[in-house]
Amino acid sequence: MIARAHDATLLAARLFLAAALLPTGIARALNVSGFALTLASEGVPFPNAVATTAVVVQVFGPLAMILGVLPRITGVALGLFAAATACVLHSFWQLSGPAMVAERTLMLADLGLAGGYLLYAVTGPGGWSWQGWRLGGTAPRAKPATKGSTKSGGGRRAPQARAA
Repeated sequence: MIARAHDATLLAARLFLAAALLPTGIARALNVSGFALTLASEGVPFPNAVATTAVVVQVFGPLAMILGVLPRITGVALGLFAAATACVLHSFWQLSGPAMVAERTLMLADLGLAGGYLLYAVTGPGGWSWQGWRLGGTAPRAKPATKGSTKSGGGRRAPQARAA
């Protein structure tokens, strides 16, 4: 029962994290040149290449997260993307007044998303995912230590002498 709740919670978290980027990624995919112009106005070098890369990450990353495919790569890529987006597009330190507060809030939200994506990379997608299905219905979990196990020896027994 606890495993089901764990897997359901991880699925909900994956869906929520994916929902933070996927709609914007689809909108940017429909207007890549407009997004490139926004990046160029912020002084980003090679705005067309950066915009295309961002759209690919922002569309295919959340889709991979929803399905639970390649969680470490997906989580790290989305975490780096969210952190870079926070620093590039929300430069609150250059502003003052209400605009500064709004941009700082958006930057902190993006950094919070980056943390969520990195947690996904560490915890994995859970049993209700492509990875869980591929591994037989359950995602790999840490095995609890047994009472007779030792910390050294790599799990192998020392050979014992035979009685003559």
